[in-house]
Amino acid sequence: MAGKRSNIEHIKIFDTTLRDGEQSPGNTMNIQEKLRVARQLETLGVDIIEAGFPVASPGDFSAVKEIARTIKKSEVAGLARANDRDIDVAWDAIKGAKYPRIHTFISTSDIHLKYQLRKTRDEVLTLAVKSVKRARKYTPNVEFSAMDATRTDRDYLCAVLAEAIDAGAITVNIPDTVGYAVPDEFGALIRYIREHVPNIAQGYQRALPQ
Repeated sequence: MAGKRSNIEHIKIFDTTLRDGEQSPGNTMNIQEKLRVARQLETLGVDIIEAGFPVASPGDFSAVKEIARTIKKSEVAGLARANDRDIDVAWDAIKGAKYPRIHTFISTSDIHLKYQLRKTRDEVLTLAVKSVKRARKYTPNVEFSAMDATRTDRDYLCAVLAEAIDAGAITVNIPDTVGYAVPDEFGALIRYIREHVPNIAQGYQRALPQ
């Protein structure tokens, strides 16, 4: 029935073979090889293909741009850190896609804030919101990741996710960046997020197929 989608669960497959997978030793691919993989992922029915990290290199930018032009059934995502240049370059690479997505991320664990970013929690929260809003200027299809989420203070993590959703993110990603959590712990974290992020359903509703 129309208007009753709140009870529908729609599972989407988000594939990172062309981005995270290519970072594995020995897995470097040229543009034509990446295109072959992207076409196969599309044939398999993958919903979202994370095509690469466009700002990382001219080669990665070109590959993402070519994949975006080629793929017609799947969404094509470009990864971007939470800064203006990354987001602008990601959009330039994926803007030719039929279904473009910007995936922006920033670390949220205290250990990463102290030693990697050298920023406070408030500063990171501000950057997260700013990055989502900037990405939204290009496309409503914005994903936000809280890097090292499994080692992040839970209440702070929930606060960042809530603000990212308010800023316009339709998907929030909960990465176990360093392989810290076992399955039971990760499941408990997801339950905690669902129970303590008051607007968690808003992003889900915006992401439902029309």
